[in-house]
Amino acid sequence: MKQYVITAFIVWNIITFLLMGIDKYKAKKDLKRIREKTLILCSFALGAPGSSMGMIVFHHKTRKVKFKILIPSSLVLNALLVWYAIKYIL
Repeated sequence: MKQYVITAFIVWNIITFLLMGIDKYKAKKDLKRIREKTLILCSFALGAPGSSMGMIVFHHKTRKVKFKILIPSSLVLNALLVWYAIKYIL
């Protein structure tokens, strides 16, 4: 079971990373964007490592104060949740 949880976590973070890239692409092409609320929610839903890497790699949403505060906060929360899961659940 532990392997499935780890695999799901990795796949989900790849998806959140790609969401940042897709939104950056859509921003450059002036297409319909992914809502900021969706990007932040995905980050808090254990996708913070992927979202953080997406912000860095794609240089996306790095000037927005909301993202400067909430994405690192979600990263801390994700780390605590993963630590708790490893220590007490898995």
